[in-house]
Amino acid sequence: MSVLKGLPLTVETDPEWTRVARNNLNALLADHAHCEQKAASMAMALIGRFPDHPGLARAMIALAHEELSHFRQVLDRIEARGETLTRPLPDRYVRALREWAFRHKGGVGALGDLLLVSAFVEARSCERFRLLSQTFVEDEDEGLRELGDFYGTLAGAESRHWERFRELALAFDSPKDVERRLEAMAQAEGSIVRSLPVEPRMH
Repeated sequence: MSVLKGLPLTVETDPEWTRVARNNLNALLADHAHCEQKAASMAMALIGRFPDHPGLARAMIALAHEELSHFRQVLDRIEARGETLTRPLPDRYVRALREWAFRHKGGVGALGDLLLVSAFVEARSCERFRLLSQTFVEDEDEGLRELGDFYGTLAGAESRHWERFRELALAFDSPKDVERRLEAMAQAEGSIVRSLPVEPRMH
């Protein structure tokens, strides 16, 4: 199965990324943990900023609950390796995607853009979880095989999340405008991914 199947992404992650990730698992897991925590925080922030949009609050509560569960599971794995959670690094990928959306208005409004940015963050996470799963499940190391199974499960969740963000955007704005914005953002996201260095990070 293509790692991009069912996703709005136009560019695959550099194949070198999986080697870098495998050789720097502690850094990768720490970054992943922070991504899950930030995703939960973002979901709750959307409720505070857009409380009057029907269905948004309940959708974001469900998302935040699931992201915090993933955060705990990643933290469990960090601690099982005898490590502790390090401080988060700036997320250049998310920052660049948000800055692009701010600079290039697309007719879907602030909420629509935030939902679509989140959709791409989830989609890119899904792609990289699929890569990790494919790489680790065939490893000789039993611990890495377990981690591969874990990432395979999470990839399914991230796939659902990106679709949910897209569905919400379609519900709150003109479907034609949302689809047009999705296509433009996909091209921008691909350029951003190509511009960033290959590091043991989820984005």
